[in-house]
Amino acid sequence: MSVSILIVSHGQLAEQLIQIATSTFGDAMPLQCRSLSVSQACDPDLIAMANADMISELDQGEGVLILTDAYGSTPSNIANRLAAIVTSKVIAGVNLPMLLRVFNYPEQSLEKLSTTAFDGGKDGIIICS
Repeated sequence: MSVSILIVSHGQLAEQLIQIATSTFGDAMPLQCRSLSVSQACDPDLIAMANADMISELDQGEGVLILTDAYGSTPSNIANRLAAIVTSKVIAGVNLPMLLRVFNYPEQSLEKLSTTAFDGGKDGIIICS
């Protein structure tokens, strides 16, 4: 068993991040990963209820790392509602370096993987001159 990943985002960001990670890792994706795309106009409570079964199925016993785009946004609110259903950690500010770092450490516990995700996202932001 391992931690699973759920990305909750505006528009198609989650799908695109997963698509890029899949092209990087090929068919040997190291962690189960799903996406949930939402619009700003949706009802967070309804979306969370509609996806309760999905996140429960995603949890393989080690928890779910939920990555979302902007803290306080509709996707973030939905992520936090879903987090209450299973053992999970939520990190806002998802970016590609964060996701790739997570996939490089599939053996880590939920607690450690959340720190790895945070560090990967933060370390992936660089001022290029």
